[in-house]
Amino acid sequence: MEDPMYSLQDVIQCDLCETPVPPKHCDICHIHLCKACVRKHLSDESKHHYIVPFKLHGITPKCARHSTEVCTQLCTTCYIPVCHLCVASSEHEQHTKEDILNWFETIREIIQKDLQDLEKSIYPKYQEAATNIQVQRADVKKCSQKLTTALDKQGEALHTEIDTIIREMKSEIDDMDAQHIAAIDQQEIAINHTIPEITQVILDLKRLLDTSDFCLVSEYIYTSRTEEFRNLPAQFQVTLPAFTPQEINREQIHQQIGSLSELAITFLLDEPRILTDIQTEHNRLYSVSCLNDSEFWTCGYDDYIMRLYNLQGELLRSVQTKSGHNSYDIAVTRGGGLVYTDYWDRSINLVSGTQIQTLITLQGWRPLYLCSTASGDLLVIMDSEDDYETKLVRYSSSTQKQSIQWDDQGKPLYTSGYGYKNLSENRNFDICVADIDAGAVVVVSAAGKLRFRYTGPPSTPQESFRPHGISTDSRGNILTSDGYKHRIHIIDQDGHFLRYINNCGLLGPCGLCVDARDNLFVAKYTGKVKKLQYYK
Repeated sequence: MEDPMYSLQDVIQCDLCETPVPPKHCDICHIHLCKACVRKHLSDESKHHYIVPFKLHGITPKCARHSTEVCTQLCTTCYIPVCHLCVASSEHEQHTKEDILNWFETIREIIQKDLQDLEKSIYPKYQEAATNIQVQRADVKKCSQKLTTALDKQGEALHTEIDTIIREMKSEIDDMDAQHIAAIDQQEIAINHTIPEITQVILDLKRLLDTSDFCLVSEYIYTSRTEEFRNLPAQFQVTLPAFTPQEINREQIHQQIGSLSELAITFLLDEPRILTDIQTEHNRLYSVSCLNDSEFWTCGYDDYIMRLYNLQGELLRSVQTKSGHNSYDIAVTRGGGLVYTDYWDRSINLVSGTQIQTLITLQGWRPLYLCSTASGDLLVIMDSEDDYETKLVRYSSSTQKQSIQWDDQGKPLYTSGYGYKNLSENRNFDICVADIDAGAVVVVSAAGKLRFRYTGPPSTPQESFRPHGISTDSRGNILTSDGYKHRIHIIDQDGHFLRYINNCGLLGPCGLCVDARDNLFVAKYTGKVKKLQYYK
């Protein structure tokens, strides 16, 4: 907007000397003044004066108690504008006062700062959150459709199985009917065969009764067939089949169908709680890995000893690396063992009990960072001996199962060299790598396909981002530490920024791990480990 003083400079003049564009104004006398005339005007001591910049003329309010006076000061005790008569009164005599122009400028600076915060930081965050709300709504529908499809598929499978069983039982009934009819047919044949014989015997006996031939009658005692016909031929007993329906058990059917996990709605705490703050024996702590909810392993750059602590800060165990070199990274396996990488002798080792077993020795590559997966595999980031290439390799025991190095355009997924590239497997089996030199969290699917790169919140595109440690929780959220900005980013499994953790004394956060209860362990470079609760 054009400055009114300059847009009207043909009419705005010093009221004493007619100098154009006067920079000052007396807010009591209501006249414009050039710099040269200010002193002359103030020399008139017959009345009070209050000189302000021209742009601020008219800011002095009328006094509520003295209608002919204007307020040139603010009583900061009563927080009301006061004129010179009020200042001289006993009511405000002992109160602190401040020049109203200075106060006005102070408030304007606060307003300007708030405006800048709202426009540049707060409003973009709300816009981003509003966008994420729509994404969440779409995700609810996608999840519901996915669950419904899975249920329909399971229902179809159960219906198919039931139909198959019914068909099989009906086939059994048909088979039993055929056996029964065959037995009846056999009996019918035997009976039908015997009936004519009996008929003939009856006729023969009637003729014998009519004859007086002694010899013929006396022979009958040897030829009688009556006993032969007394029992019906091919007699059989039948136990008819019966169907006994089982009482329909809804619970058993439900078990056959499967179960739905509960909907869990949790909220990230605005102020995460510090549950434990432990000083370890490391001077340059780097990595932390949870053995369980109350014990954790640590390793650092300062020595070649890995240490196990409890939440009381008690050292439970110390393990020296097999080679005498410091371990580059550590991870706890699904079975509770400790694995570590030895960059210098190219090995990946397992600590089990008092024994250290070398699982893998690399050729032409050096292991950097690693994590243990839900399936028991090991994921290892490694770089070539010439530092020109970096790749991620999946091992089952000591057998290589997968190598992830390039995207679909044939470009490297990860920066080369031994800069920090911590990694973690998410609950959806994505592999998340915090690549500090790339300034990004690189997330690929279990198949090794790039899903997204997170380079910081969209509302802060000009800020540098140096991800260091990384971990994931039971909700599928990804946590990554930025040691240079002293904060932890929380993003969801699709790369949407959720919030920072930056208010728990996190000076130089490095390694991260999350326990089974979603408590966050933070390894600080200074040697401390903090345990935080960030969900409610």
